[in-house]
Amino acid sequence: MYSKILVPMALDHNISPHTLAVARAVGDDDCEIIALHVHEEVQGSAKAYLDEGAIEAGVARAKATMAEKVAGLQNVTPVLITGHSSRSIIDFANANGIDCIVMGSHRPGLSDYFLGSTAARVVRHANCAVHVHRTSD
Repeated sequence: MYSKILVPMALDHNISPHTLAVARAVGDDDCEIIALHVHEEVQGSAKAYLDEGAIEAGVARAKATMAEKVAGLQNVTPVLITGHSSRSIIDFANANGIDCIVMGSHRPGLSDYFLGSTAARVVRHANCAVHVHRTSD
Protein backbone atom coordinates (compact mmCIF):
# COMPACT_ATOMS: atom_id res chain seq x y z
CA MET A 1 0.00 0.00 0.00
CA TYR A 2 1.09 3.55 -0.69
CA SER A 3 1.02 6.58 1.57
CA LYS A 4 1.56 9.48 -0.87
CA ILE A 5 -0.10 9.12 -4.26
CA LEU A 6 -0.01 11.51 -7.20
CA VAL A 7 -2.97 11.51 -9.60
CA PRO A 8 -2.19 13.60 -12.71
CA MET A 9 -5.43 14.84 -14.24
CA ALA A 10 -6.16 16.00 -17.77
CA LEU A 11 -9.15 18.21 -17.11
CA ASP A 12 -10.70 17.71 -20.53
CA HIS A 13 -10.91 13.92 -20.16
CA ASN A 14 -13.48 12.19 -18.00
CA ILE A 15 -11.17 9.61 -16.45
CA SER A 16 -10.41 11.53 -13.23
CA PRO A 17 -13.09 9.81 -11.08
CA HIS A 18 -11.66 6.43 -12.10
CA THR A 19 -8.03 7.30 -11.37
CA LEU A 20 -8.96 8.88 -8.04
CA ALA A 21 -10.85 5.67 -7.14
CA VAL A 22 -7.82 3.55 -8.09
CA ALA A 23 -5.61 5.79 -5.93
CA ARG A 24 -7.93 5.19 -2.96
CA ALA A 25 -7.85 1.44 -3.61
CA VAL A 26 -4.03 1.19 -3.67
CA GLY A 27 -3.45 3.66 -0.83
CA ASP A 28 -3.17 3.19 2.90
CA ASP A 29 -6.23 4.05 4.97
CA ASP A 30 -4.85 7.51 5.66
CA CYS A 31 -2.95 8.04 2.40
CA GLU A 32 -2.41 11.51 1.01
CA ILE A 33 -3.62 11.95 -2.57
CA ILE A 34 -2.44 14.87 -4.65
CA ALA A 35 -4.58 15.62 -7.72
CA LEU A 36 -2.21 17.36 -10.14
CA HIS A 37 -2.99 19.27 -13.30
CA VAL A 38 -0.13 20.49 -15.47
CA HIS A 39 -1.20 23.60 -17.33
CA GLU A 40 0.85 23.61 -20.53
CA GLU A 41 2.80 26.78 -21.09
CA VAL A 42 1.99 28.69 -24.25
CA GLN A 43 4.94 28.09 -26.55
CA GLY A 44 7.07 30.33 -28.70
CA SER A 45 5.54 32.95 -30.92
CA ALA A 46 1.98 31.96 -29.98
CA LYS A 47 2.53 33.64 -26.61
CA ALA A 48 3.17 36.96 -28.39
CA TYR A 49 -0.41 36.90 -29.75
CA LEU A 50 -2.12 36.27 -26.40
CA ASP A 51 -2.57 38.92 -23.79
CA GLU A 52 -1.67 38.07 -20.23
CA GLY A 53 -5.34 38.25 -19.23
CA ALA A 54 -6.27 35.38 -21.54
CA ILE A 55 -3.54 33.19 -20.09
CA GLU A 56 -4.54 34.07 -16.52
CA ALA A 57 -8.20 33.33 -17.34
CA GLY A 58 -7.21 29.89 -18.63
CA VAL A 59 -5.31 29.15 -15.43
CA ALA A 60 -8.28 30.36 -13.34
CA ARG A 61 -10.66 28.07 -15.28
CA ALA A 62 -8.31 25.13 -14.76
CA LYS A 63 -8.15 25.82 -10.99
CA ALA A 64 -11.94 26.00 -10.79
CA THR A 65 -12.32 22.73 -12.70
CA MET A 66 -9.79 21.05 -10.41
CA ALA A 67 -11.70 22.24 -7.35
CA GLU A 68 -14.95 20.82 -8.81
CA LYS A 69 -13.39 17.44 -9.56
CA VAL A 70 -12.06 16.95 -6.02
CA ALA A 71 -14.86 18.67 -4.08
CA GLY A 72 -15.91 16.59 -1.11
CA LEU A 73 -13.09 14.06 -1.43
CA GLN A 74 -11.16 13.50 1.81
CA ASN A 75 -7.35 13.59 1.82
CA VAL A 76 -7.23 14.89 -1.77
CA THR A 77 -5.29 18.08 -2.39
CA PRO A 78 -5.65 19.80 -5.78
CA VAL A 79 -2.43 21.25 -7.22
CA LEU A 80 -1.98 23.13 -10.49
CA ILE A 81 1.47 23.73 -11.96
CA THR A 82 2.70 25.07 -15.28
CA GLY A 83 5.09 23.20 -17.54
CA HIS A 84 5.49 20.28 -19.92
CA SER A 85 3.13 17.47 -18.90
CA SER A 86 5.31 14.39 -18.52
CA ARG A 87 8.45 16.18 -17.33
CA SER A 88 6.48 18.22 -14.78
CA ILE A 89 4.70 15.14 -13.42
CA ILE A 90 8.01 13.32 -12.94
CA ASP A 91 9.74 16.35 -11.40
CA PHE A 92 6.79 16.96 -9.03
CA ALA A 93 6.78 13.31 -7.93
CA ASN A 94 10.53 13.35 -7.26
CA ALA A 95 10.44 16.66 -5.37
CA ASN A 96 7.47 15.70 -3.18
CA GLY A 97 8.25 12.15 -2.04
CA ILE A 98 5.50 10.50 -4.08
CA ASP A 99 5.56 6.71 -3.79
CA CYS A 100 2.96 5.94 -6.49
CA ILE A 101 1.58 7.74 -9.53
CA VAL A 102 -1.90 6.73 -10.71
CA MET A 103 -2.78 8.09 -14.13
CA GLY A 104 -5.17 7.45 -16.96
CA SER A 105 -4.30 6.68 -20.53
CA HIS A 106 -6.18 6.24 -23.76
CA ARG A 107 -5.66 3.22 -25.99
CA PRO A 108 -2.44 3.86 -27.89
CA GLY A 109 -2.55 4.58 -31.57
CA LEU A 110 0.28 4.29 -34.05
CA SER A 111 1.44 7.86 -33.40
CA ASP A 112 1.88 7.07 -29.69
CA TYR A 113 4.42 4.39 -30.51
CA PHE A 114 6.56 6.95 -32.32
CA LEU A 115 6.02 9.98 -30.11
CA GLY A 116 5.08 8.39 -26.80
CA SER A 117 2.09 9.45 -24.73
CA THR A 118 2.39 11.31 -21.45
CA ALA A 119 1.66 8.09 -19.55
CA ALA A 120 4.33 6.18 -21.48
CA ARG A 121 6.95 8.82 -20.69
CA VAL A 122 6.01 8.85 -17.01
CA VAL A 123 6.19 5.04 -16.83
CA ARG A 124 9.64 5.06 -18.44
CA HIS A 125 11.15 7.82 -16.31
CA ALA A 126 9.42 7.91 -12.90
CA ASN A 127 11.42 6.90 -9.83
CA CYS A 128 8.36 5.42 -8.12
CA ALA A 129 5.61 2.93 -8.90
CA VAL A 130 3.21 3.94 -11.68
CA HIS A 131 -0.28 2.50 -12.14
CA VAL A 132 -1.85 3.25 -15.54
CA HIS A 133 -5.63 2.97 -15.82
CA ARG A 134 -6.76 2.50 -19.43
CA THR A 135 -10.11 3.68 -20.69
CA SER A 136 -12.32 1.22 -22.52
CA ASP A 137 -12.44 3.25 -25.75
